[in-house]
This record gives sequence, structure tokens and C-alpha cells, in this order.
Amino acid sequence: MGFWSAAVAIVAIIAFANMRAARYRGHSGNGGPDPAYTAQLEREVADLRKRLEVVERIVTDGTETRRLAHEIESLRER
Repeated sequence: MGFWSAAVAIVAIIAFANMRAARYRGHSGNGGPDPAYTAQLEREVADLRKRLEVVERIVTDGTETRRLAHEIESLRER
């Protein structure tokens, strides 16, 4: 498992654990979920999904990064 794959896995595990913990914290006194807290969690999940997409893009575009690094090194050798 590569570094970025491990980073994605860790982020996913942390996000899942946060959502599970929030499920138990986010109930109002009447036994139902608190709408404001639910909206906050939905925004946070959407934000985490955007971040995860960026990390996935970095991981999958690794060949482009290596090619660019190789080209930079070849220019330095001149």
C-alpha cells in the first residue's frame, strides 16, 4: 500500500468514525435528531468528500507527477 493510498484510507476511517460518533451526539432532548446539527454534519461530509476527491486525484495522477519530475531532472542535467 502506497503512502497516498494509506492517507486516503486513514481519512476515510476518521470520517466514518466522526460520523458514527456524531450520530450518537447529535440527538436533541426529544429523542429525534437536531436539524441544525444534522445540517452541520451534512456540510462537513460534503467538505470531506471534496477533500477526498482532491487526494484521490493526486494519487491517481501520480504518473503525471513523476513524468514532470523526470523532465525537470533532465533539464537540470543540461
